[in-house]
Amino acid sequence: MITDLNRDVVDEVDFPDVQDTLMQDMAGVFKLLADRTRLRILVHLARNGEAHVRSLCELVDQSQPAVSHHLALMRAAGLLVCRREGKHNFYRVVSHRFQLLIDGLFNEVPETKRKIRFENYVLSYDPTVSLV
Repeated sequence: MITDLNRDVVDEVDFPDVQDTLMQDMAGVFKLLADRTRLRILVHLARNGEAHVRSLCELVDQSQPAVSHHLALMRAAGLLVCRREGKHNFYRVVSHRFQLLIDGLFNEVPETKRKIRFENYVLSYDPTVSLV
C-alpha cells in the first residue's frame, strides 16, 4: 500500500539498509522489467493468470522467437513458470518470487514500523493483510 503523506506526519520512517545480495537480485529483476515488452507480458500474465506463447505474440505484436526469448529470460530469473499442453507452452507469474523480494526488503525494517519512506510516499507492509 502506498500512501501520500505530509513529511511532518511520518518523520521516523527511513529507507532500510539492504544487503548487497538482495540489491543485486532486485537490480536484475528491475533490468528485466525495464523492457516494455517484458513488462507488458508480466502485467498481462498477472491479470489473466496464464497464457500461451502465441497469444502473447499477438499481445505484444512480436514474432514467436522474440517472445520466447523474453519469456526465457523471465523464466531464468524465476519470474515465470511454464507448463506444456500439447503443442503449446503456457506461462504464468511466480508470485512467490516477488513476495520474496519484498520480504527481503522489509526484513531490515523493525516489525513495529514496516514502512519505508520515498519522499512524500510511504510504502507499508503487513503480511497478515490479504487484498484478495
